[in-house]
Amino acid sequence: MTYEEWLANVPDSIKKDRLWEFPAYQKALLLYDLAWEDCEKMLPDVRGRGNADQLNRSVGSISANMEEGYGRGFGREYDYFLRIALGSARESRGWYYRSRRFLPSKVLQHRYALLDEIIALLVSKLRGKKKPGSPAEQGAKGKWQKGKSFE
Repeated sequence: MTYEEWLANVPDSIKKDRLWEFPAYQKALLLYDLAWEDCEKMLPDVRGRGNADQLNRSVGSISANMEEGYGRGFGREYDYFLRIALGSARESRGWYYRSRRFLPSKVLQHRYALLDEIIALLVSKLRGKKKPGSPAEQGAKGKWQKGKSFE
């Protein structure tokens, strides 16, 4: 799956929401779809089932907490949910590491890079930085390569 293929399948109702403008949210939704496929590769092995469950939950929590925080408005509650999303992103990176025996190195390197981008964007947002060249300013540019497969 390429970024363009993934984007074409995101419902307009999600893309029209103002939360879509936050690049970390887009990346978190993409990561969830990728993690779903990654988890399917772990399920046949009994040892991978627990990892798949934890990975699915932690990755899903990233975008879910952004959605809940945004839905509650801005201020302290929003920041609280962004911090939870940040914790979930770091947890997800750990679950990818623990799942390294089930997934190809190329896939893992892509997931680590995507999680690093999400983490940087969340940290930047929480710190309120908007300097030129900062992760928040770069936004969706990141390391995505159009037309390149994520697998």
